[in-house]
Amino acid sequence: MTGRSPAALPAALLATGLVTFIPVAHGQRIDLVDRTALRICADPANMPFSNDKGEGFENRIAEIVAAELKLPVEYTWFPQATGFIRQTLFAKRCDVVMGYAQGDELVLNTNHYYRSTYALVYRRNAGLDGSDTLSDPRLQAKRIGVVAGTPPASIMARVGLIQRAKPYQLMVDRRHESPAERMIDDIKSGDIDAGVLWGPIAGYFTRTAGGALTVAPLLKETGSPRMAYRITFGVRNLEDDWKRQLNTLIAKRQGDFDAVLLSFGVPLLDEQSHLITQPRR
Repeated sequence: MTGRSPAALPAALLATGLVTFIPVAHGQRIDLVDRTALRICADPANMPFSNDKGEGFENRIAEIVAAELKLPVEYTWFPQATGFIRQTLFAKRCDVVMGYAQGDELVLNTNHYYRSTYALVYRRNAGLDGSDTLSDPRLQAKRIGVVAGTPPASIMARVGLIQRAKPYQLMVDRRHESPAERMIDDIKSGDIDAGVLWGPIAGYFTRTAGGALTVAPLLKETGSPRMAYRITFGVRNLEDDWKRQLNTLIAKRQGDFDAVLLSFGVPLLDEQSHLITQPRR
């Protein structure tokens, strides 16, 4: 969810034959999607989402998409920090970001392919068993980790938890730092009593704790900001044909996407905010 303005179309692309021109209405730009490969914009070290070894769930989902399109996968790697979208998608070096929050107008969102939520993580048998809301009175005396600038920080401030909170950085180069892993280690060691993380991150990194940690999706929080978000593929604005093609593919392969996400411990929600435990067919 980073990046700024698009770059100009390189003239070299016109000579390659890889640019497909599609007639569009007045005011729309040409379709710049490469039809010879599925070109993915991705972070090379951002597990559980992606890495340059192809181990993330976005890597796995990209392979499903590519197989459906009968195309090879090609990656443009760039740290998902300031400038990510500008240096990748808007520079026309790639054609799709595999995970982008619905509603951000920087890119054109496809239909969402999963919905997840922030989650509370804590040690089992340490006085917080059963806690599944930030308004739980048992949290008042606790030190809770939170990634600075994320939606849960606002709720923690509202319910009186922020004064004792331990902040972790939001925008980092994951090749060198991993705030989520540090938070999980701090929970395990007892340096903090609990932590709040985006569900896919919480579900993935707690798996290494050998059952010692609980991941409690925050499904009971009301008001703003919300805890649950729909995640889409992100494409360039006005590339509506490409968006529609991906939407059709999402509908067709939703069950396969679910299976990948569940295997990574992602808390998946349906539209009624019930947890999904089996792939949808």
